[in-house]
Amino acid sequence: MPSHSKDSEIDLMLQLLSEAYEKKTWHGPNLRQSIRGVSAPGAAWRPASGRHNIWELTLHAAYWKYAVRRRLLGLPQGSFALRGSNFFAMPSGAAPANSSMMSTASSWLPSSIRAIRAW
Repeated sequence: MPSHSKDSEIDLMLQLLSEAYEKKTWHGPNLRQSIRGVSAPGAAWRPASGRHNIWELTLHAAYWKYAVRRRLLGLPQGSFALRGSNFFAMPSGAAPANSSMMSTASSWLPSSIRAIRAW
């Protein structure tokens, strides 16, 4: 089995995160492209009872980027923008504003991974 340096593993993680959110991908739209232009009613639309809507899925992705960053840096729990974890129920009448949370979470995580190089 070939050995890999810590730097090459970090570079691979950063490349994969970038492809998942912002860079051009081979498989079609990345997450950022997938939510671009989605209206508040479109994000709130639920395909069937018990299924998640775009608002919930976007917030779910942002939450787990936050959770990985928090664990990497040893930060305390409870600093996410909303109370709870994993999936969040969309409050009735709420206007989805998760694209800004997703953007923030997507920029924090790579910077946290880069900090591993200093360890």
